[in-house]
Amino acid sequence: MRFLGVIPVRYQSTRFPGKPLVNVGGKSMLQRVFEQSKKCTLLDKVIIATDDELIFEHAKSLGAHVVMTAAHHQSGTDRCFEAYTLLNEEFDVVVNIQGDEPFISPEQIGLLIHSFKKHDEIATLMIACNDAETLLNEGEVKIVLDKNNYALYFSRSVIPYLKNVPQSEWHLHHKYYRHVGMYAYRTDILESITQLPPSELEKKESLEQLRWLENGYKILCVETTHDSYCIDYPEDVERVLTFIRKNYPEML
Repeated sequence: MRFLGVIPVRYQSTRFPGKPLVNVGGKSMLQRVFEQSKKCTLLDKVIIATDDELIFEHAKSLGAHVVMTAAHHQSGTDRCFEAYTLLNEEFDVVVNIQGDEPFISPEQIGLLIHSFKKHDEIATLMIACNDAETLLNEGEVKIVLDKNNYALYFSRSVIPYLKNVPQSEWHLHHKYYRHVGMYAYRTDILESITQLPPSELEKKESLEQLRWLENGYKILCVETTHDSYCIDYPEDVERVLTFIRKNYPEML
Protein backbone atom coordinates (compact mmCIF):
# COMPACT_ATOMS: atom_id res chain seq x y z
CA MET A 1 0.00 0.00 0.00
CA ARG A 2 1.17 3.56 -0.74
CA PHE A 3 0.59 6.29 1.82
CA LEU A 4 0.40 10.01 1.08
CA GLY A 5 0.80 12.50 3.94
CA VAL A 6 -1.03 15.79 3.42
CA ILE A 7 -0.65 18.81 5.70
CA PRO A 8 -3.66 21.07 4.99
CA VAL A 9 -3.06 24.66 6.13
CA ARG A 10 -4.77 28.00 5.61
CA TYR A 11 -3.87 31.53 6.66
CA GLN A 12 -7.30 32.65 7.80
CA SER A 13 -8.31 31.41 11.24
CA THR A 14 -10.96 32.89 13.50
CA ARG A 15 -8.97 32.14 16.63
CA PHE A 16 -5.41 32.68 15.34
CA PRO A 17 -4.94 34.21 11.86
CA GLY A 18 -1.64 33.32 10.21
CA LYS A 19 -0.71 30.65 12.74
CA PRO A 20 1.06 28.33 10.23
CA LEU A 21 3.74 31.03 9.93
CA VAL A 22 4.08 31.85 13.63
CA ASN A 23 7.53 31.42 15.19
CA VAL A 24 7.64 28.39 17.47
CA GLY A 25 11.05 28.18 19.11
CA GLY A 26 12.98 29.52 16.12
CA LYS A 27 11.04 27.79 13.33
CA SER A 28 7.63 28.40 11.81
CA MET A 29 4.89 26.09 13.00
CA LEU A 30 4.50 24.77 9.44
CA GLN A 31 8.23 23.99 9.22
CA ARG A 32 8.07 21.98 12.43
CA VAL A 33 5.03 20.00 11.27
CA PHE A 34 6.63 19.33 7.89
CA GLU A 35 9.98 18.25 9.35
CA GLN A 36 8.34 15.95 11.90
CA SER A 37 6.13 14.40 9.21
CA LYS A 38 9.10 13.75 6.92
CA LYS A 39 10.69 11.66 9.67
CA CYS A 40 7.98 9.04 9.24
CA THR A 41 9.55 6.69 6.71
CA LEU A 42 6.26 4.83 6.20
CA LEU A 43 4.90 7.80 4.24
CA ASP A 44 5.71 7.51 0.56
CA LYS A 45 5.28 11.25 0.08
CA VAL A 46 4.51 14.34 2.18
CA ILE A 47 2.91 17.44 0.69
CA ILE A 48 1.53 20.74 1.98
CA ALA A 49 -1.88 21.93 0.73
CA THR A 50 -2.88 25.58 1.14
CA ASP A 51 -5.01 28.36 -0.35
CA ASP A 52 -2.65 31.20 0.60
CA GLU A 53 0.28 32.70 -1.38
CA LEU A 54 2.36 33.53 1.71
CA ILE A 55 2.09 29.97 2.98
CA PHE A 56 2.70 28.59 -0.52
CA GLU A 57 5.96 30.54 -0.88
CA HIS A 58 7.07 29.67 2.65
CA ALA A 59 6.40 25.97 2.01
CA LYS A 60 8.48 26.11 -1.19
CA SER A 61 11.34 27.73 0.76
CA LEU A 62 11.30 24.67 3.04
CA GLY A 63 11.83 22.40 0.06
CA ALA A 64 8.32 21.00 0.42
CA HIS A 65 6.09 19.76 -2.34
CA VAL A 66 3.19 22.22 -2.07
CA VAL A 67 -0.10 22.49 -3.97
CA MET A 68 -2.45 25.45 -4.18
CA THR A 69 -6.03 24.45 -3.41
CA ALA A 70 -9.35 26.28 -3.51
CA ALA A 71 -10.29 28.78 -0.81
CA HIS A 72 -13.84 27.51 -0.28
CA HIS A 73 -13.01 24.26 1.56
CA GLN A 74 -14.83 23.89 4.87
CA SER A 75 -12.46 21.28 6.30
CA GLY A 76 -8.99 19.82 6.07
CA THR A 77 -10.58 16.64 4.71
CA ASP A 78 -11.87 18.49 1.64
CA ARG A 79 -8.49 20.18 1.12
CA CYS A 80 -6.71 16.82 1.41
CA PHE A 81 -8.87 15.32 -1.31
CA GLU A 82 -8.26 18.18 -3.73
CA ALA A 83 -4.51 17.99 -3.04
CA TYR A 84 -4.55 14.26 -3.77
CA THR A 85 -6.35 14.79 -7.08
CA LEU A 86 -3.96 17.56 -8.10
CA LEU A 87 -0.97 15.25 -7.65
CA ASN A 88 -2.23 12.85 -10.31
CA GLU A 89 -0.39 9.97 -8.61
CA GLU A 90 -1.70 6.68 -7.28
CA PHE A 91 -1.94 6.25 -3.50
CA ASP A 92 -3.99 3.80 -1.48
CA VAL A 93 -4.35 5.93 1.65
CA VAL A 94 -4.21 9.64 2.43
CA VAL A 95 -3.07 10.68 5.93
CA ASN A 96 -4.41 14.04 7.07
CA ILE A 97 -1.69 15.57 9.28
CA GLN A 98 -2.81 18.51 11.42
CA GLY A 99 -0.94 21.71 10.62
CA ASP A 100 -1.26 23.19 14.10
CA GLU A 101 0.60 20.48 16.03
CA PRO A 102 4.27 21.52 15.65
CA PHE A 103 5.66 18.72 17.80
CA ILE A 104 3.73 15.88 16.26
CA SER A 105 5.51 12.59 16.74
CA PRO A 106 6.47 10.65 13.59
CA GLU A 107 5.74 7.54 15.67
CA GLN A 108 2.10 8.69 15.87
CA ILE A 109 1.88 8.80 12.10
CA GLY A 110 3.54 5.39 11.89
CA LEU A 111 1.14 3.94 14.44
CA LEU A 112 -1.84 5.06 12.39
CA ILE A 113 -0.33 3.65 9.20
CA HIS A 114 0.60 0.32 10.81
CA SER A 115 -2.93 -0.08 12.15
CA PHE A 116 -4.60 0.71 8.83
CA LYS A 117 -5.65 -2.51 7.17
CA LYS A 118 -6.59 -2.83 3.53
CA HIS A 119 -10.24 -3.30 4.42
CA ASP A 120 -10.42 -0.24 6.69
CA GLU A 121 -12.23 2.88 5.51
CA ILE A 122 -11.08 5.59 7.92
CA ALA A 123 -8.73 5.47 10.93
CA THR A 124 -7.88 8.05 13.56
CA LEU A 125 -6.01 8.33 16.85
CA MET A 126 -7.19 8.52 20.44
CA ILE A 127 -5.50 8.95 23.81
CA ALA A 128 -6.62 7.93 27.29
CA CYS A 129 -8.27 10.68 29.31
CA ASN A 130 -7.02 10.29 32.86
CA ASP A 131 -7.99 13.47 34.70
CA ALA A 132 -11.27 15.24 35.41
CA GLU A 133 -10.21 18.64 34.07
CA THR A 134 -9.44 17.28 30.61
CA LEU A 135 -12.47 15.01 30.61
CA LEU A 136 -14.89 17.83 31.42
CA ASN A 137 -13.31 20.28 28.96
CA GLU A 138 -15.80 20.83 26.11
CA GLY A 139 -12.90 21.60 23.79
CA GLU A 140 -11.75 17.98 24.09
CA VAL A 141 -13.68 15.54 21.92
CA LYS A 142 -14.53 12.26 23.61
CA ILE A 143 -15.11 8.92 21.88
CA VAL A 144 -17.41 5.98 22.55
CA LEU A 145 -16.13 2.73 21.05
CA ASP A 146 -17.48 -0.66 20.14
CA LYS A 147 -15.64 -3.81 21.25
CA ASN A 148 -13.38 -3.68 18.18
CA ASN A 149 -12.34 -0.04 18.73
CA TYR A 150 -14.53 1.35 15.97
CA ALA A 151 -16.17 4.64 16.88
CA LEU A 152 -19.82 4.63 17.89
CA TYR A 153 -19.93 8.37 18.58
CA PHE A 154 -17.78 11.47 19.10
CA SER A 155 -18.93 14.24 21.43
CA ARG A 156 -17.80 17.38 23.22
CA SER A 157 -19.88 16.13 26.14
CA VAL A 158 -18.68 13.38 28.45
CA ILE A 159 -20.12 10.06 27.35
CA PRO A 160 -21.06 7.71 28.82
CA TYR A 161 -22.72 9.50 31.74
CA LEU A 162 -21.97 7.66 34.98
CA LYS A 163 -25.02 7.60 37.21
CA ASN A 164 -24.48 7.98 40.98
CA VAL A 165 -20.78 8.86 40.55
CA PRO A 166 -19.47 12.43 41.11
CA GLN A 167 -18.26 13.96 37.82
CA SER A 168 -14.87 14.67 39.38
CA GLU A 169 -14.40 10.89 39.74
CA TRP A 170 -15.78 9.65 36.43
CA HIS A 171 -12.29 9.05 34.99
CA LEU A 172 -11.60 6.67 37.90
CA HIS A 173 -14.57 4.44 37.07
CA HIS A 174 -14.49 4.22 33.28
CA LYS A 175 -11.80 4.14 30.56
CA TYR A 176 -12.42 7.37 28.66
CA TYR A 177 -10.65 8.35 25.45
CA ARG A 178 -10.32 11.71 23.75
CA HIS A 179 -9.76 12.26 20.06
CA VAL A 180 -6.36 13.08 18.54
CA GLY A 181 -7.21 14.73 15.23
CA MET A 182 -5.17 12.85 12.66
CA TYR A 183 -7.00 10.79 10.04
CA ALA A 184 -6.10 8.17 7.46
CA TYR A 185 -8.60 7.58 4.67
CA ARG A 186 -8.66 4.99 1.92
CA THR A 187 -8.62 7.14 -1.21
CA ASP A 188 -11.95 5.92 -2.59
CA ILE A 189 -13.57 6.56 0.78
CA LEU A 190 -12.01 10.03 0.95
CA GLU A 191 -13.61 10.84 -2.38
CA SER A 192 -16.99 9.56 -1.17
CA ILE A 193 -17.11 11.43 2.13
CA THR A 194 -16.22 14.75 0.51
CA GLN A 195 -19.42 14.47 -1.54
CA LEU A 196 -21.66 14.17 1.53
CA PRO A 197 -23.75 17.16 2.67
CA PRO A 198 -23.36 18.34 6.31
CA SER A 199 -25.37 16.15 8.66
CA GLU A 200 -27.58 17.05 11.59
CA LEU A 201 -25.30 15.63 14.29
CA GLU A 202 -22.28 17.25 12.66
CA LYS A 203 -23.98 20.65 12.76
CA LYS A 204 -25.04 20.19 16.38
CA GLU A 205 -21.57 19.19 17.67
CA SER A 206 -19.47 20.90 14.97
CA LEU A 207 -17.62 17.63 14.32
CA GLU A 208 -17.26 16.52 10.71
CA GLN A 209 -16.59 12.88 11.62
CA LEU A 210 -20.21 12.57 12.76
CA ARG A 211 -21.25 13.11 9.12
CA TRP A 212 -19.32 9.99 8.20
CA LEU A 213 -20.78 7.91 11.02
CA GLU A 214 -24.32 9.06 10.20
CA ASN A 215 -23.79 7.86 6.65
CA GLY A 216 -22.61 4.41 7.69
CA TYR A 217 -18.82 4.73 7.38
CA LYS A 218 -16.63 3.00 9.94
CA ILE A 219 -13.85 4.81 11.82
CA LEU A 220 -11.15 2.70 13.46
CA CYS A 221 -9.73 4.38 16.59
CA VAL A 222 -6.11 3.58 17.44
CA GLU A 223 -4.68 4.33 20.89
CA THR A 224 -1.56 6.46 21.18
CA THR A 225 0.37 7.49 24.28
CA HIS A 226 1.78 10.63 22.61
CA ASP A 227 -0.11 13.85 23.19
CA SER A 228 -0.43 16.26 20.27
CA TYR A 229 0.12 19.74 21.85
CA CYS A 230 -2.22 21.61 19.55
CA ILE A 231 -1.87 25.38 19.13
CA ASP A 232 -5.26 27.07 18.79
CA TYR A 233 -4.59 30.51 20.29
CA PRO A 234 -1.54 32.85 20.40
CA GLU A 235 -1.08 32.16 24.12
CA ASP A 236 -0.76 28.43 23.38
CA VAL A 237 2.64 28.96 21.72
CA GLU A 238 4.52 29.75 24.94
CA ARG A 239 2.53 27.17 26.90
CA VAL A 240 3.52 24.41 24.48
CA LEU A 241 7.13 25.62 24.25
CA THR A 242 7.43 25.63 28.05
CA PHE A 243 6.19 22.04 28.17
CA ILE A 244 8.52 20.90 25.37
CA ARG A 245 11.58 22.61 26.89
CA LYS A 246 10.91 20.83 30.18
CA ASN A 247 10.00 17.37 28.87
CA TYR A 248 11.38 16.99 25.33
CA PRO A 249 14.24 19.50 24.89
CA GLU A 250 15.72 17.37 22.10
CA MET A 251 12.76 18.37 19.90
CA LEU A 252 13.97 21.97 19.89
